[in-house]
Amino acid sequence: MADAAFPTLAHRAVFLDRDGTLVEDSGFLHDPGKVRLLPGAAQAVARFNRGGFLVVTVSNQSGIARGHYSAADYHAVQRRLVELLAAHGARLDGAYFCPHHPAFTGPCPCRKPGAKLFEDARKALGIDLARSCYVGDRLGDVEPARHFGGRGYLVRTGEGAGHVAQARALGVSVVPDLAAAADEILGSA
Repeated sequence: MADAAFPTLAHRAVFLDRDGTLVEDSGFLHDPGKVRLLPGAAQAVARFNRGGFLVVTVSNQSGIARGHYSAADYHAVQRRLVELLAAHGARLDGAYFCPHHPAFTGPCPCRKPGAKLFEDARKALGIDLARSCYVGDRLGDVEPARHFGGRGYLVRTGEGAGHVAQARALGVSVVPDLAAAADEILGSA
């Protein structure tokens, strides 16, 4: 059912993890000068844009809780990502992040695979979470698909190659990269 603020049908979205899915995971990425798009990632985002999907990043940023960088650093990296995507005719419709880590800040509802950030995006953007896709390189990135009834895609980029067996056991599709995820998602839309 659509949110009261969105009386028409809710939007479909592709929720993307950032590091290891969209950009190279250099470990606690906080320098905008080190943001490197993964091959085919910008083109995949542009295809989602043209295909009628909202594109939203949802990212755990435990480096903030660990004191490695600040929320301002996260936002600077995010601005650089937006610039790189725009150069390829691609855009993000939303970006959400969790700055916590249970060992440093205690449990929180926003750390993936928790539902809070996805619910926040649903409310802000009028997203139908059950008709959406969840793409990432870790199990926590794709587990929300099971919770919300959407489809999950584990990419083998970043940390993904180490989680293939577990992803398959969860019924998650395993694909080489974001471009291959776009092929499957758009081919079945």
